[in-house]
Amino acid sequence: MPDLDLLTSVGFDLDLTLADTRAGIGAVYAALASESGVPIDTDLVVRRIGPPLEVELAYWFPPDEVPVMAARYRAIYADIAVPATVLMPGAAASVDAVRARGGRVIVVSGKNQADTERTVRYLGLEVDAVVGGLFGADKGAALREHSARAYIGDHTGDVDAARAASAVAVAVATGAYDSAALSEYGADVVLPDLLAFPEWLGGFRTS
Repeated sequence: MPDLDLLTSVGFDLDLTLADTRAGIGAVYAALASESGVPIDTDLVVRRIGPPLEVELAYWFPPDEVPVMAARYRAIYADIAVPATVLMPGAAASVDAVRARGGRVIVVSGKNQADTERTVRYLGLEVDAVVGGLFGADKGAALREHSARAYIGDHTGDVDAARAASAVAVAVATGAYDSAALSEYGADVVLPDLLAFPEWLGGFRTS
């Protein structure tokens, strides 16, 4: 496991880690349902937030319609979802805690690049780099590029991301997976939410 006393940067997932996007994403899917006439269970959608957009759309639309619906989703996301997004509890303090230790903050998300940037900017998060459009182990390359010593996320795919970057996998039980599931999957550290993150990070000052 990397020594966090040598911390240079820390990576964070976005949806349900730093940003509560549930209301916004639900609203976008409701708009797609209204436009297309296809019933979509938005409560179910928001319980599955994490994997790429096309994966979720495939539950509701035939394969040949998924690219068109994905394009429409992205076209309306900024106006509908971003204004409905709020910070997850402890998000701002967690970013500040990394920066207080002289670390850089890297956001690596499965959300497309433009909307990841818009969301981070809208929330007023002071970060050093934003990388969108990556999920699971594919996030590893971005984390390695930015020398991330830890990656914090709410999904099992985020544990895969940390593993791919040889970083500490810090899981927060604020998404689809509870603490037991994240621990069983192999996260190095499981926290109930980001409110616990600054104290955890501070504990490595003398480790």
